[in-house]
Amino acid sequence: MQTWFEEWFDTPYYHELYAGRDSQEASAFVDQLIQYLKPAPGSVMLDVACGTGRHAIELADKGFDVTGIDLSQQSIEQALAHQHEHLHFYVHDMRLPFRINYYQYAFNFFTSFGYFRTQREHDNAIRTIAQSLQKNGMFVMDYLNVHYAEDHLQHQSEKMINGNHYLISKWYDESHFYKKISIESEGMDLPLVYTEKVAKFSLGDFTDMFAYQGLQIREVFGDYNFARYDIRQSSRLIMIAEKIR
Repeated sequence: MQTWFEEWFDTPYYHELYAGRDSQEASAFVDQLIQYLKPAPGSVMLDVACGTGRHAIELADKGFDVTGIDLSQQSIEQALAHQHEHLHFYVHDMRLPFRINYYQYAFNFFTSFGYFRTQREHDNAIRTIAQSLQKNGMFVMDYLNVHYAEDHLQHQSEKMINGNHYLISKWYDESHFYKKISIESEGMDLPLVYTEKVAKFSLGDFTDMFAYQGLQIREVFGDYNFARYDIRQSSRLIMIAEKIR
């Protein structure tokens, strides 16, 4: 039985709904990362859950050797249009090992985590990322800030895209955020309904998960401009960790 993300991420509706994600924002964030991390030219990098590759493409354009992995066949098919000698994409599940002790940098952008049913699966994903890094390699995770997301949740919205009507409902409980997407279009007998589910992991949760896998958090930022992290005011939780063992 497919999980919600395996089914939803491989539909054309997912790609249509999120097609407007800001490439300029991705480019600006990558610029900030490179300025902070100062990687050597040609550094080898892994983009985990890369989607259609917008961050990986930016990194490769700056002269790094980049690999993007994602579970979605459709996303990788789109990303492959940009592949070249120093930019590669593969369909791969982040919970499974991928190139041990190989990369100098690993990234997980735009809350591309927290989707799994069990804590063990989340731990497996962090273990895989840690194993993929060389000793003293760096891992950057960009996640939502739970407290800010609770305070600024837009409970309902709708969009019309290419004749498809999207009704989006959001809510949360003690452990997860939910987003229900209902899609109606001429010719459909019934609406299509998908529900995203993301775990409410805090900085403390990540500190523990990382530590179990030999990753130590070195710095935490609160937005894509690398402002100081504030538990209530920051829109993002951006963690920079080092593989210490």
